[in-house]
Amino acid sequence: MPLVQGCDAFRVAMPRGRRPQSVLVRLTAEDGTVGWGEAAHPDPDDTTWADISERLAPALLGLPWERPEDVSATTEFGTRRAAAAVDIACWDLWCRIRGLPLAHALGGTRTSIVTGARIDTGSFGIETLVGRVNQVVGGGHTRVTLTIRPGWDIEPVRAVRAAYPALAMVVDAGGRYTESREHLEALQALDAYGPVAIERPFPTGDLAAHARLQQRVSTALCPEIGDLDMLDAAIRMAAGRALDLDIARFGGLTAARGAHDRAYAAGWDVWCGGSGAFGIGQAAAVAMAGLPGCTLPSDVTDPAGGPAFVSPPVRSSGGVVGVPLTQPGLGHEVDEERIARLATETVRIPA
Repeated sequence: MPLVQGCDAFRVAMPRGRRPQSVLVRLTAEDGTVGWGEAAHPDPDDTTWADISERLAPALLGLPWERPEDVSATTEFGTRRAAAAVDIACWDLWCRIRGLPLAHALGGTRTSIVTGARIDTGSFGIETLVGRVNQVVGGGHTRVTLTIRPGWDIEPVRAVRAAYPALAMVVDAGGRYTESREHLEALQALDAYGPVAIERPFPTGDLAAHARLQQRVSTALCPEIGDLDMLDAAIRMAAGRALDLDIARFGGLTAARGAHDRAYAAGWDVWCGGSGAFGIGQAAAVAMAGLPGCTLPSDVTDPAGGPAFVSPPVRSSGGVVGVPLTQPGLGHEVDEERIARLATETVRIPA
């Protein structure tokens, strides 16, 4: 069993003042093997750093476990975002000790996955938006997610569909809509443009509203779901037919795999998302997206043209990312020196 002898946590920000930042976790086993995890750290008030450095890491040291699933009780000492970083690191460590690729350990069946991209439509006018979609399609991405909001929904979707009749398109409403007559008419009108899914039309937790809308539209709804109980309720209520499998939102690979299995069994479409900007979260998402139920292109790549912190970089080539199947764990080597150099804060447990 892999006893964790040490845990290092790094609060890391992108160089040259860029906003993305993450908390990275490095677990070290008694034989010197290391496993890495990542959690996006969105703002100064986020508790991810304290959860990992003060609660999760100390609880993990010396804890006997046979499989990563055995650590799930420990992850309850922090938020799901913090738990995800530790859970990913446990899976990476366990797989490296056994010489297993993470994708195989999770039950993945694919050797490569196709990728999608997200575009904030509110940042562009129509002409610029269509040009941005053209860049994404030219880069090989086979699905695009467009953000919408009340009053800015039908027009951008119509324009993109006219320019790209066969493009797989998801519209993300960000939970901004209500069941007012005006909002419902707009959401129903989107049906005519053939989106793959309408993501988060209503606020998180309002499954009843999602169920009522799902009865009125042919497009699959994708409510924001972050735990297995809510997913079970959504399936039971027919509150959607698609799942955005965000590893951080579910609290790690263990819970995310369980969500995949339930959604797949229910006939839902699934795509996977990576959390963080330093390659580790994306590598975990690639492994998860190799599962058989991940039927839609996934958001799993590093920012195009950005610095790489893992080797090989998690990058799309022609809209395809290979699933590492010849290397153990995540299948990528972390640039530890660069991470340590960029870290704004570091903690080592035990000190």
